[in-house]
Amino acid sequence: MPHATQLYQHVPGTRWPIVYSPRYNITFMGLEKLHPFDAGKWGKVIGFLKVVLCCRYHHRNPACHLSPQLPGAEEGVEAPSDPDRRNHNGGGFHHCSSDRGGGFCAYADITLAIKFLFERVEGISRATIVDLDAHQGNGHERDFMGDQRVYIMDVYNRHIYPGDRFAKQAIRRKVELEWGTEDDEYLDKVERNLKRALQEHPPDVMVYNAGTDILEGDRLGGLSISPQGIVKRDELVFRVARGCRVPILMVTSGGYQKRTARIIADSILNLYDLGLIGPEAASVSAQNSDTPLLL
Repeated sequence: MPHATQLYQHVPGTRWPIVYSPRYNITFMGLEKLHPFDAGKWGKVIGFLKVVLCCRYHHRNPACHLSPQLPGAEEGVEAPSDPDRRNHNGGGFHHCSSDRGGGFCAYADITLAIKFLFERVEGISRATIVDLDAHQGNGHERDFMGDQRVYIMDVYNRHIYPGDRFAKQAIRRKVELEWGTEDDEYLDKVERNLKRALQEHPPDVMVYNAGTDILEGDRLGGLSISPQGIVKRDELVFRVARGCRVPILMVTSGGYQKRTARIIADSILNLYDLGLIGPEAASVSAQNSDTPLLL
């Protein structure tokens, strides 16, 4: 049985599968605005979701602040009683390893999450990390070097930070992209390689690092994926995981443009509308859908 821990709390079915706390948003007398990393984007994502849900379910003014019960609208973090399809509206600090930080990453949350699951949750002994941030995830790669329980798939721009050759040895499925890679090529490579990854190493849980720094115009990512392409990417990852009956935890990772918060919110709404997260997720077919993307 799982060890006793406050991380396991009952989450009503009326709540969305989103983990968030206002404490995620970092401020320092306004100086945070000078940094390329938007330390307040997580609160903006929740804000966008609240506005949309207000309009959708309450038919009130878009400026209203009420919404259906949304995890994290109150102080504190709630987690599922079992590994469910869940979005962690933060995290993804994939350049930090257990012994040092890197990039804009101060703690190794992906490593900590997986090791916690291995040690404390019965039935979880194999994990897959699907890292789709524009940068190589060298932190968790260094941490799980030689650990056959953890399969790492990493899709990244080969020409940018960190270029960690040692860490690349831990990648079981490596997809290196060129400058300016666009939607069609990108989505095709992600889908084909993800399906193969899950066939090669059927996991008990997947951690999906869903960086939005792949967005066109991101100077640190160097790729050219459209907003619609990002929404479609998240959808196909959840569909493939659903098809293999793999619980998935999505973390939002990097993204260095102000518009990424809205894109993340659009993606979450798309996943919910398609039944890939939330109470209807269990009944959704793994087949591709012709449902138009939320723009």
